[in-house]
Amino acid sequence: MDKRRYFLRKIANALLTIVVVISFNFILFRILPGDPARLLLPKGRFQAGAIEKQRKIFRLDKPLYEQFVFYWWDTLNLELGFSFKEKRPVAEVVGERIWPTILLAGTGTIIATLVGYTTGVFAAWRRNSKYDVLTTNAGMFFYSMPTFWFALICIMIFSVQLGWFPVGRMLEPGATFDHWYQQAASVLYHMILPVSTFAIAYVGEYHLIMRSSLTGVMKEDYVLTARAKGLSENKVLWGHVVPNAMLPTVTIVMMNLGFVMSGTILTESVFNWPGLGLLAYESMLNRDYPVMQAVFLIAAVAVILANLVADIMYYYLDPRVKA
Repeated sequence: MDKRRYFLRKIANALLTIVVVISFNFILFRILPGDPARLLLPKGRFQAGAIEKQRKIFRLDKPLYEQFVFYWWDTLNLELGFSFKEKRPVAEVVGERIWPTILLAGTGTIIATLVGYTTGVFAAWRRNSKYDVLTTNAGMFFYSMPTFWFALICIMIFSVQLGWFPVGRMLEPGATFDHWYQQAASVLYHMILPVSTFAIAYVGEYHLIMRSSLTGVMKEDYVLTARAKGLSENKVLWGHVVPNAMLPTVTIVMMNLGFVMSGTILTESVFNWPGLGLLAYESMLNRDYPVMQAVFLIAAVAVILANLVADIMYYYLDPRVKA
């Protein structure tokens, strides 16, 4: 297949999907129950016409089609509106939460990929051994375990009972630091439990997928041919088996990078980690439409771009795509 045509087709599909997602993003949060204008006002008595005033400020008094036009115009101009709850630009609210999520999810994804990939390779290579049975059963357990449940168990054991780690947050409230490395050390200390919780399920998933993929590749004729040529077991494993078994793993890793928001919502909510996952949860509780739309849009675009990167990588990793 022609390289330029392949890439253009994949990019066009991604752009079309983004257009559909942006349109769906507008509709999704307006079918939720509750009046956001009422939620913007304090509890108790308020002046007559206050709800209508709030609707006018945030264009909620306009017909849906006009709101849709304003929404698309603002999105194209990268103006995400104002947060109903915090009364400031959504870009500021979201911008403050991106890096904590990248720190948590990025670190957890790297750890999960390295550990799951390595343990899966050796489990398949030593199939039916004690190591294989132990690690594969552990992988199935971790993969099937609810994230929020595991997070609560970790807090109960390591924070409440043993007192080894903080219960939550990214930093101690009101803490001051004389040097940047003191703050970095505090952040790393607070990261241990959230990152472990986030990574543990993905470790099991990557282990199982890599083991399954490697087991199938080991039965191929070219592996038998490589051994017949007198190649060492290490060269057969790392030179022939692993590169061909990586394709499903690459796909899953890229997909999980796109779906990282779903994992961080549970982890960040339990640990009160100030990232996009916690912001998504809080905005849903407050019916904060602009923030919900921005977070959903970021998550959806991340999934689409991750799929696009996976398709591009496949062109170079899998010779069959070029055929």
